Amino acid sequence: MNNTKIILVAFGLSGMLFTACSDHTKEGGVSKPGKPADAAIGMNTVLQPVNSSVISTVNAIVPKQKAVETTIPAEGYLDFNTRTFNNIAARFSGRIEKLYIKYAFQEIHRGQRIFDIYSPDIVTAQQDLVYLTRNSAQETSLVNAARQKLLLLGMSAAQVDKVVKTGKPFTSLPVYSLYDGHVHDVAHSQMPANTAARPEQNFTGNLPLLIKEGMYIEKGQSVFNVVNAHHLWAILKIDRSAVAGLKLNQPVKISLPDMPGKAINGKVDFIEPFLQDGDKSTSIRVYIHNMDHALKVNSLVKATIQTGEVSALWIPRTALMDLGETKIVWLKNGQLFKARQVSTGIINGNEVQITKGLAMTDSLAENAQYLTDSESFIKTRDNEK
Repeated sequence: MNNTKIILVAFGLSGMLFTACSDHTKEGGVSKPGKPADAAIGMNTVLQPVNSSVISTVNAIVPKQKAVETTIPAEGYLDFNTRTFNNIAARFSGRIEKLYIKYAFQEIHRGQRIFDIYSPDIVTAQQDLVYLTRNSAQETSLVNAARQKLLLLGMSAAQVDKVVKTGKPFTSLPVYSLYDGHVHDVAHSQMPANTAARPEQNFTGNLPLLIKEGMYIEKGQSVFNVVNAHHLWAILKIDRSAVAGLKLNQPVKISLPDMPGKAINGKVDFIEPFLQDGDKSTSIRVYIHNMDHALKVNSLVKATIQTGEVSALWIPRTALMDLGETKIVWLKNGQLFKARQVSTGIINGNEVQITKGLAMTDSLAENAQYLTDSESFIKTRDNEK
């Protein structure tokens, strides 16, 4: 009896299970009202290789053929214009008797007295002129040669005439500046030989000069550098991907974060023909007038370079996946997105120029990064050849 009951219960459970499975199969095989017929994904679609195609509902866009005002963004800093660098060197050896320049970055003007120097050589040359004018005045060639020597050594014509008139040489000779600008001590000048290894400069304080009163200087020794701060240049760093669209004399608009609302208009005056060590960007220079001294050296700047107008096929930068040497987009094909290799041109803001691989009728994923698996190798038709 017990065995019979067990057999009956087993048959009953089997029947109930069979009925439930049958109902579930029927429900799944019939499209529900209100649901589109193409929502179902075929088995062939699901079995596509995942490293060359992706099933997704990400938004799709189409490339746009249009003319775009292209610009290149850049960042950089202000620096002294080295074309205004001037050097004050000793024309003869001697001892500095009196120094009128007291600190670095002191402003001086052309004709200003900067130091007095005693030189045995210059005193001897003056004595020779006095002797010739008094004892051999008829030897005009010798007298003129002695005068010319003093003029070449840095004495003015008025000083030479005074020596001839009084018969007394200057024991301490004044030296005057030939330039306008700021004095930079040679030891911490803004003119290093190697700009890549440019030493850090202290612009916050007036550094003491290494040249002191009573020091001896040699003939040809650089005593001071004079920099004209009325003329600066902006050093701008350009990403190497944008160098192709860069040309001389292109308009540049510069802004300073430290001076909101101030805009400086200029042009590309120089493109450096080399890359500095450790820097893979290209540097350009924009010459700037600073007559009111409002701009400060080493201030950070931002710039926009106008490179013209380009008529081409454009897509958003988010739609492009950069794999190094290869760049891809995800092209929509039915319910699939397949990887397609493309060639790109210039980058303008948030848009990229497509030079090869896409047509205006193509539909592609708006966000290429979203469809890319970081652990997979993306296969395109060109890579499979």
